[in-house]
Amino acid sequence: MSAIAEKLDLANNTDVNASDLEMKVKQMYQDVAENPQGDFHFEMGYQMAERLGYPARYLGMIPSAAIESFAGVGYYFGLANIKAGEKVVDLGSGAGMDTFYAATQVGQNGEVVGIDMTDAQLKKSDSLRTESGFKNIKYLKGYIQAAPCEDESFDVVISNGVVNLAPNKNKVFMEVNRLLKPGGRLALSDIVTEVQLPEGITCDATLWAACIGGALQVENYLDAIRSAGLIIETVIDNPEYHFISDNAQGATETYGVKSISVLARKPDSIFSEV
Repeated sequence: MSAIAEKLDLANNTDVNASDLEMKVKQMYQDVAENPQGDFHFEMGYQMAERLGYPARYLGMIPSAAIESFAGVGYYFGLANIKAGEKVVDLGSGAGMDTFYAATQVGQNGEVVGIDMTDAQLKKSDSLRTESGFKNIKYLKGYIQAAPCEDESFDVVISNGVVNLAPNKNKVFMEVNRLLKPGGRLALSDIVTEVQLPEGITCDATLWAACIGGALQVENYLDAIRSAGLIIETVIDNPEYHFISDNAQGATETYGVKSISVLARKPDSIFSEV
């Protein structure tokens, strides 16, 4: 196997039990939606969002219940540069925090679509959308590697702390390529590591659901994006993000678990340099 193939193979963890992982992820993020004051490995809420970089003036436009259940890992909207009238899809939209934020950017002539697999999150986000009068957002049930949306239908794909939960990162980024219009862009924040995690962690579905066990070594993560045909333009660390449980903090120290934000672009044509 070539070095590139080995790196890409690391983006597909077949050792973790996929059905067990899905069950644990759904349960954890049901709890995030229904009991945001509970005990989690990760921080949530307004103070964390503001510390990551979300401007207070926009947070004031977002339903407070969506912010309470916000479990993102970074602020990438400065990279995304979303414009009025654009169409945006959020892969793993949760309680709706980033969809509401994106909706303030696209305006009434734009559209934001949130995709999530967890019923409790979808119920919460859609209820908040109705209550707050956001008419430029809709939510769909689906998986981030198989979104129920047409090819090349979005200007921007966004995602926050979700791709690390997927067993097959290559498939997720290929789906991003499918969803984006030529010249469209991917802006995301996610959890990665400085060194490859050992098998004892990567096979543990509970640690995956906590945004740790599924984290790729950073260069393998970026290679998975490139292998999907996207051009990486910017990569930044998010030092203001940190886990809060002792176990998660230990992984951070031992394996360099951290948050990054990435901006990547789909070539304008098949003849563009990739």
